[in-house]
Amino acid sequence: MNVTIKNLWGWVNRHPLILGLLSIFWLFLRTGTKPSRVTYPCQRAALANVLAIFSPIAPIFAAAPRKVKLLGRKWLLSIAFIVILSGMFYFILTNYLLPKESVSLSLSPQQASIEPSSEVYVANGTLTELLDLMGSNGLLFYNSQTISRNSGPEGLFSNDDVIIIKVNCQWDQRGGTNTDLLKELIQLILDHPDGFIGEIVVADNGQGRGSLNWPRSNAINESQSSEAVVRLFSDEHKVSTYLWDTIASIEVQEYDRGDLRDGYVLSAIEDPATGVRVSYPKFQTVYGTYISFKNGIWDQITKTYNSTKLKIINFPVLKSHSIYGVTAAVKHYMGVISQPLTNTHDYIGRGALGKVMVETRVPTLNILDAIWINAIPGNGPATSYGEATKTNLVLASTDPVALDYWASKHILLQTATLKRYSNTETLDPDSQSAFGTYLRNSMDQLVAAGYDFTMDESRITVYIADA
Repeated sequence: MNVTIKNLWGWVNRHPLILGLLSIFWLFLRTGTKPSRVTYPCQRAALANVLAIFSPIAPIFAAAPRKVKLLGRKWLLSIAFIVILSGMFYFILTNYLLPKESVSLSLSPQQASIEPSSEVYVANGTLTELLDLMGSNGLLFYNSQTISRNSGPEGLFSNDDVIIIKVNCQWDQRGGTNTDLLKELIQLILDHPDGFIGEIVVADNGQGRGSLNWPRSNAINESQSSEAVVRLFSDEHKVSTYLWDTIASIEVQEYDRGDLRDGYVLSAIEDPATGVRVSYPKFQTVYGTYISFKNGIWDQITKTYNSTKLKIINFPVLKSHSIYGVTAAVKHYMGVISQPLTNTHDYIGRGALGKVMVETRVPTLNILDAIWINAIPGNGPATSYGEATKTNLVLASTDPVALDYWASKHILLQTATLKRYSNTETLDPDSQSAFGTYLRNSMDQLVAAGYDFTMDESRITVYIADA
């Protein structure tokens, strides 16, 4: 019996037309009353088989006699109609008709039992609530002599800082940073108690596929791109964008070497531990400010850098990743380097992005957008509206490793489990998967450089709003 079934399945696989027709039946049978199932791996494979129907038909039809062609035309048109209808069915489902599903997660605050410790802050829906939670527990957003819940002399951001908000612009829909949150963040920076007189740059390197002007963005109003958000503020404040894709293939020298061109600075050699050749952008903003991502703000008159005035807000989306399991704060630094000049992506598993942080600039603050997440294992980083799940959460930490560890384990993995997805070990930071491996190796690079970052949950304190 097993031999017969095996032989039958082998025969079906050798006949793409039959396989395609069976796949159409399977697709409608299994997707049926639950459209979100169209994103499952089996359904995706079925769609691929459906689209392959034409591969055996085209050469046969081309070689057939004219009479056979005429007789088969209606049959061929029927098949074509089914294929086109299936494609339209998939597109409409994943982009328009899939239910905008949300989940209710069980999240609990926790207190670290071992020092030194890292803090993770979790709030519902707004950055205002997140900043209040941070301030109430000792992490002040504003650096100021004005003492309040969110400001004080130990605060993170001064009123004259140059702040790069490093977003994700590589993907449209739910794959990019939420632009409603981006708008709120810019406004919060501008609301500095001392009056903000610095500069804000919204930037990313989408490695040749990025855009800060996606027509379908991650927002309540889908047409609200990052560029559109920046335009709301740029008339009265120094707020701009810079798409590093445009300079990713230009190798330049630093400003103190006399090179004022925009481009990427490369380290002289590959790092022996990770294999990465570190790279970072230097560029001039529309307001004339010279910025070296590594060295800080360049003063062309005094020929000096001011490193302390450059601050980075690392602002990724929490998503699954088809190669590296999970992408969040650490993996987000792929949007800092130049892939064309260094091929850094191949070295992520060895801790390359931890090394990039060490050799360039560790974020002042990491804010994780988990309003809509992609919890489908192996499905991201591109994420359509239909593939995303709403958790309505925003998180923050000065430790990108602890943030990634806790968020993946308690938000991404929990969501995937609730939705009964398979292969969830790819989302588990404690596993030996690609994600667990690259996160540990990145942490090792940062710890070796003196940063007390951690994947040890007993060293992570978690504050949850309204908990």
